[in-house]
Amino acid sequence: MAKQPRKPKEQKQNIFAFDKSNYIPMVIGFVVIIIGMILMSGGNNHDPLKFHYEIFSTRRLTIAPLVITLGFVIELYAILKKPRQSNTENKD
Repeated sequence: MAKQPRKPKEQKQNIFAFDKSNYIPMVIGFVVIIIGMILMSGGNNHDPLKFHYEIFSTRRLTIAPLVITLGFVIELYAILKKPRQSNTENKD
């Protein structure tokens, strides 16, 4: 049985699912989510026998969940964004 001549190996490009244009919004979204969590924190009560109304503040019930939701929307955009195509793929 005759051996077939080897074909020269084609240069394989590393094809990643994300590139820099995806990672930047992903990091921004993560930071926005962390800011929302910080906004939601606090409101501790030092006396367990007294009710503390600060847990019902507008910051904790409205603003923080909106900020967290905005962070998740940014994350979704970063994941679904199509990476840029390099110019080397189009050359023959």
